[in-house]
Amino acid sequence: MKQFCASLILLMTYSVSLILSEFTDQDCRDLGFIKTQLLCSSCDNLKDFGLEAIKEQCLECCQKETGSSAGKKYHKAVLEVCTCKFGAYPQIQAFIKSERPSKFKNLQIKYLRGLDPQIKLYDKKGNLIETLSITKWNTDTVQEFFETHLENDSDSKTKQRSTSNEEDDDDYLRTNRI
Repeated sequence: MKQFCASLILLMTYSVSLILSEFTDQDCRDLGFIKTQLLCSSCDNLKDFGLEAIKEQCLECCQKETGSSAGKKYHKAVLEVCTCKFGAYPQIQAFIKSERPSKFKNLQIKYLRGLDPQIKLYDKKGNLIETLSITKWNTDTVQEFFETHLENDSDSKTKQRSTSNEEDDDDYLRTNRI
C-alpha cells in the first residue's frame, strides 16, 4: 500500500509538472523532436501523415510563431552550403541542382567549405536579420519557405539557368576549391 501511494503521488506530481511547464529540450529530443527547429505550424501537418496521436507532444516542443515573424518577408536570402556535405544533405542538393532556385531572383546560393546548410535572411539595406539552420528541411520545405518569406518582384523576369553548358553545371564545384 505504501508503494502504491508513493507511485500515485509521483504520477500526480509528474502530471501537474507536465501541465504547468513545457517539455525541456531533452524531453523533446527523446520524443524525436528538435525543439529549436520545430515550428508550431509543422504540428498541424501531422494529420496528413496519420500522426495525430503525437500532435499534443509536438505542440509542447514547438517554437511559437509570432505574428511579426510568421508572415515577415525578407528582401534577400543567401543559402549557404558546402558541396562536400551534399551526401549528408541530399534534399538540399536536390533543391540546388533543380530549377527551383531560379524561381527566386533575390536568392543567392553561396558555397562555403565545411558549412552545414543554412539560410541567411537580409533586409532591403543588406543587414543580416536572421540565420536559419536547414539541416532537417526537405526540398519542398525549402521552396515553401522561400515562397512564403522571400519578397517577390513580380515585374522582374526570373533569371534563367543555363543548362546547355556542362561547365555551368559543375560550377558549384569550382567555388569550393581552396
